[in-house]
Amino acid sequence: MRPLLDEYAGGNERPIADVRASLATQFALTPEELAERLPSGLAKTFDNRVGWAATYLYRVGLLIRPRRSVYAITQRGRDVLTANPDRIDLTALSQFPEFAEFRRAKGTRPTRGTPTPPPAVTDTATPEERIEAAYQELREALIVEVRDRIAAMPPAAFEDLVLDVLHAMGYGDGTEHSRLRIGGSGDAGIDGVIREDRLGLDVVYVQAKRWEATVGRPVVQGFVGALQGARASKGIIFTASNFSADASTYAAGVSPRVILIDGERLAELMIDHNVGVSDRETYAVKRIDNDYFGESE
Repeated sequence: MRPLLDEYAGGNERPIADVRASLATQFALTPEELAERLPSGLAKTFDNRVGWAATYLYRVGLLIRPRRSVYAITQRGRDVLTANPDRIDLTALSQFPEFAEFRRAKGTRPTRGTPTPPPAVTDTATPEERIEAAYQELREALIVEVRDRIAAMPPAAFEDLVLDVLHAMGYGDGTEHSRLRIGGSGDAGIDGVIREDRLGLDVVYVQAKRWEATVGRPVVQGFVGALQGARASKGIIFTASNFSADASTYAAGVSPRVILIDGERLAELMIDHNVGVSDRETYAVKRIDNDYFGESE
């Protein structure tokens, strides 16, 4: 990590591909070493390590990413270079709250702003525990990457995205005609609808806010008014950012029923239902079939 961060010490924005090439020269890597691949065979080992190093440095604020695959150093990054003249590793990064937030375990998400420690992987961890910890870290990195892509989408594309997610989750009658994007001027606060049956007797109304700012209670109240005007019984608001505590409290007790999906939850749904992502590798963990050998558990 330190050599990579030091490459940006000059202050200029640089594509990660250029830095990767510089590092390969600095380390005097041979063509054979550069061609070495991970056990899965899907990625080159050196490229993979450079990519993860950049990801960690970016997520703890030592690098910024003004454009996709282009990075620049921050003042925090300069401070860390000064404080760590020999080595920068995960221990050095653990001083920053963003590190714990990035590596937090799925299923133990804290209240926003209250990071938890990274998953404990010790020398006594079983292989299954190490696999689980690695899987969670990969998932968290993907969630962050998906959120970055969502935040960069045009509003109209974001409206299509949330309808794609609902469709992938099984909402609608299974046909493309069961979803309709109606966002635009005069949409009365409703950006899309999902018809859950062919006759349209049961409809889910959708609002999509591709905002960077937190979505507050007035937006939820306005959507509730739009639902009442449409005589609807339920609706969903999606945002690329977050909802305020006041908005969440209001939505929890209002009628018609309104579900709030923030950027993090949306990214999770996209991953779980393969919207905008695809499987890269599958590992099957096998065990002895005791029935085959005529043994009981």
